[in-house]
Amino acid sequence: MSTIILVIIGMGIVTFLPRILPLVLLQNKTLPPFLEGILKNVPYAILGALIFPKVFLIQKDPLFGVIGAGTAIILAFIGANVIIIVLGAIAVLSFYSFLF
Repeated sequence: MSTIILVIIGMGIVTFLPRILPLVLLQNKTLPPFLEGILKNVPYAILGALIFPKVFLIQKDPLFGVIGAGTAIILAFIGANVIIIVLGAIAVLSFYSFLF
């Protein structure tokens, strides 16, 4: 077999095992509510860790990213739809770009 095929198979196994093992090992077990609460918040924490540093590096002006993120956070906090959040942040940043 080609080296590339072996690498693809190896990557598939390495990706598959961490996903299937908890499913098989914890199939009939219940986790404590505290641990379930923590595990439910992991995707949000990871997403925040990936996005937050880029807020300050989006343009030469770091305030641009802060204003956009602040607008999105405020709109999300008041319960706006995702489309409204995106369009609202775009509108505020367009207005900010027009002024400065």
